[in-house]
Amino acid sequence: MDLPPFFDIPDEVEQAILFHQEDISFQLQDEAKYINWIQSVIQQESAHLIQLNYIFCSDPALLKVNLEYLDHDTYTDIITFPYASPPNIEGDIFISIDRIKENATKFEHTFEEELRRVMIHGVLHLCGYGDKSPTEKQLMRQKEEESMQLFLPA
Repeated sequence: MDLPPFFDIPDEVEQAILFHQEDISFQLQDEAKYINWIQSVIQQESAHLIQLNYIFCSDPALLKVNLEYLDHDTYTDIITFPYASPPNIEGDIFISIDRIKENATKFEHTFEEELRRVMIHGVLHLCGYGDKSPTEKQLMRQKEEESMQLFLPA
């Protein structure tokens, strides 16, 4: 499967974790705090960060990506495109802000908690964790919980 090169980052850009918006107006609050947290999770997993792009978008935009690249006609909260194999971390993580809002209400979490859980879920996929089998799902949830504990309150 050919993966889309969504964002070609110039060599002079030093930041390895970047945040983008596709078709919505969304600004992550305190980006530096999120960057430090994501880096700490990657370090805890003994992985090596190369480049990570988060693309925040709407349900329709993520559905289009899901159809075009994965041939899935369903809404989802996240799609992760890996460009390297573990322990190297390089990829694009698309997140539907619409899904995050809806799932936060559904699961009785705050928007911020649900967003962090989904953001780190993508990183954990890039670290090599799956979520297809019951055993994989259980380990993924455990890793998500451990990772959530590393996000220090303001």
